[in-house]
Amino acid sequence: MTTEKVKYGVHSEAGKLRKVMVCSPGLAHQRLTPNNCDELLFDDVLWVAQAKRDHFDFVTKMRERDIDVLEMHNLLTDIVAIPEALDWILQRKITANQVGLGLVNEVSSWLRSLEPRKVAEFLIGGVSADDLPDSFGGKTIEMFRDFLGHSSFILPPLPNTQFTRDTTCWIYGGVTLNPMYWPARRQETLLASAIYKFHPEFTNADFQVWYGDPDQEHGNATLEGGDVMPIGNGVVLIGMGERSSRQAIGQLALNLFKHKAVERVIVAGLPKSRAAMHLDTVFTLVDRNQAVVFPPLLEPGAKEEAHVIRLRREGEATVVEAMDGDLLAALTVEGIPMEGIPCGGGHPVHARREQWTDGANYVALGPGVVIGYARNTHTAREMSSHGFRVVAPRAFLSELERDFHGDPDALFASGRRYAIHLEGSELCRGRGGPRCLTLPLRRDA
Repeated sequence: MTTEKVKYGVHSEAGKLRKVMVCSPGLAHQRLTPNNCDELLFDDVLWVAQAKRDHFDFVTKMRERDIDVLEMHNLLTDIVAIPEALDWILQRKITANQVGLGLVNEVSSWLRSLEPRKVAEFLIGGVSADDLPDSFGGKTIEMFRDFLGHSSFILPPLPNTQFTRDTTCWIYGGVTLNPMYWPARRQETLLASAIYKFHPEFTNADFQVWYGDPDQEHGNATLEGGDVMPIGNGVVLIGMGERSSRQAIGQLALNLFKHKAVERVIVAGLPKSRAAMHLDTVFTLVDRNQAVVFPPLLEPGAKEEAHVIRLRREGEATVVEAMDGDLLAALTVEGIPMEGIPCGGGHPVHARREQWTDGANYVALGPGVVIGYARNTHTAREMSSHGFRVVAPRAFLSELERDFHGDPDALFASGRRYAIHLEGSELCRGRGGPRCLTLPLRRDA
């Protein structure tokens, strides 16, 4: 029996992707209505059946590329079957502050009575007044329904678990447990932390926790994974805008320097807007030295212009300094030359339309092989003009089998580059593209 520790870590944005965590649409999305979607940070209600098909198609394409895909409902199902893990979750999630003093024991007892798969479903999907049986809720739940309505939530759903990228993020050999900006998302980090703490996939793994603790109140120190990019050469790039704050970035940088995990932290200051909620909504790598970028990010004087700051260690001190030029120029100075591919083809109207529908949000399966959304046609043409073969998933798999005998490593070695475009018409309604939908757990440099 081996006692060797499993190695987790993400060492680049475009190296070969080996293992990833996703979360399929489900009960949480079935609970979205026009009345509650804003509060739950969704711009629209989903056609859930189609969103599930879109997501399944996305996951299938990764698995066909020999990427090990873990699904969050399945991971939670495994750990809530462990009494210690279930206790840990319920003691933190079913509290007087969350469900009200009169329902703590009732909701906890009811969840403990369910099969593990149903417990996982409700932990993500939320609990409505009608879900809790009278036999557990008694007079309290009757009054709750009469006063707040039968469809009101005892536990709010967590539809943004679909975007696994944000709640934790892997930076080289460690992970952050992110204190999220919006209250609607903070319970997601608790569930992800429980998976790392109790699931056999991780209990025998070797990794550091760089920042964050779901048992602590972080105040204004918020961090989200859509802003964090370990881009190699001893550098981590972090967006500082609506969701990730200077308070959190400073503490994270200090710990990364302390453990010699990185040499420099490059901070891209972003406008605080929903359109640019994370760095990866306006900038993602599609190869080691190419990125799709929303053009105003690079335009001097534009309201979306990124102002770049560098943090580095000098002896025992952390030096903070402004960098000249735009984001691409700053990365070049750091030894990571980067060519920009303009989202929307650089046209001012097309760029804004396609940035809104995740045209700048690609995920790399390996160097020069990326997945994006097919609806962003102007961005697709720009990708083609920069040397990418823009294909549908079926055509990609056909060419992979025909030309490389199904071997992804042979494809990477060939230098041929692909932009695989999924339909994803429902998935993008929550304002997240393929990078948002994936949490890399293991990625090569």
